[in-house]
Amino acid sequence: MSTRHYFGLVILLAMVGGYALRVSVAATDTGSSSEVVMLGSDELVAGIPGEGPLKLAEIERWLEDPRNHKALTPLLPPGLAAGVTEIQGLDTNPLTRAKIELGRQLYFDGRLSSDTSISCATCHDPSHGYADDTPVSFGVGNQAGGRNSPTAMNRILSGEQFWDGRAATLEDQAVGPIANPVEMSNTHDSCVESIGGIDGYRVQFARIFPDGLTIDNVAKAIASFERTIVSGTTPWDHYERLASFKKTYADDLEYLDELEEEDPEFVADYNKLVAASQANPVSEAAIRGGALFFGKANCSVCHNGANYTDEQYHNLGVGMDAAEPDLGRYVVTDDDADRGAFKTPSLRNIAETAPYMHDGSQETLEEVVEWYDQGGHANEWLSESITPLDLTDEEKSDLVEFMKSLTGKLPKVEQGRLPE
Repeated sequence: MSTRHYFGLVILLAMVGGYALRVSVAATDTGSSSEVVMLGSDELVAGIPGEGPLKLAEIERWLEDPRNHKALTPLLPPGLAAGVTEIQGLDTNPLTRAKIELGRQLYFDGRLSSDTSISCATCHDPSHGYADDTPVSFGVGNQAGGRNSPTAMNRILSGEQFWDGRAATLEDQAVGPIANPVEMSNTHDSCVESIGGIDGYRVQFARIFPDGLTIDNVAKAIASFERTIVSGTTPWDHYERLASFKKTYADDLEYLDELEEEDPEFVADYNKLVAASQANPVSEAAIRGGALFFGKANCSVCHNGANYTDEQYHNLGVGMDAAEPDLGRYVVTDDDADRGAFKTPSLRNIAETAPYMHDGSQETLEEVVEWYDQGGHANEWLSESITPLDLTDEEKSDLVEFMKSLTGKLPKVEQGRLPE
């Protein structure tokens, strides 16, 4: 193998997502028996095979298969894979198929709520990008929540949860709504008692967790399922991968015909990137929007990294003109600098998660761009990064097209098949 191709292969692996090279070496060094899996695949969230409500016998057969209890080493899809070092929570809550499947069942089960009407999916709906399509969500008794539901996808790269970061981990977030009087309006003890009365759940908790059914283990199961919900490679990811390859090997690509015989693997790698980009095209408007996003519009100051978020909290002025504004992160930290600050959301699949902002006050991406263009709403704690942009109408439209190009395929999840 040529030196050029060796280094090309390493770069290509980094670009297409396989921290596979790294984990395979680690597994060899440690003698680990974990199984490497690609997150975002339908297989992990397809549910226990069969149709209709889950019968106890089906669950017991599933639990008897040792493969379902083997620890999983996750890979991320190309694009999102650049954030592999940001993966959170697996050191204390490793993934297994059995745990993911249990979490899937709990996520879609309204029996976690006091009147069986509200599940996690009620407010974090797969058909709306694992968010909700209303400004605020509604819980038990049709009670209105106070904030827009943030997406539950790509949470494997996130530590603190909720708009204000009040949950330190995804596990904390998973069970918070159960005891929230406006959401599931239950108690943790009552929830555990209800779940424990269902044979299918009871046997799963007993088999998967040494200490059986506890609220902490409910949290671990739901969080495990949520960590598998990642968005796939986007048209912009494909565009960037090809552009990066062209830039790195500009000199070599001038002699591509000659390399067909000298280094066919190099040419094959290049052709694969070209084919993927052509199959997932990015418009000229989106390309212009990308240049604005990373340049003049300064969006990438906060929306950066593989998941297009700095995971930090910023005051954009949203809602700060209210008589009693939501103070966001300040309520958690009691730090004046956090007044009106909310967590930067991921922009992956952002086109699927309208409405926007912590209060759901902006219905479209066009409204969001207009808000930034005007410099937000002035207030004492406004982020210094928020200043008027003076964009033209075409530039605003191009930014929207860029954000739409950040949409990737989500896994097809079995939403039924719950224990009888």
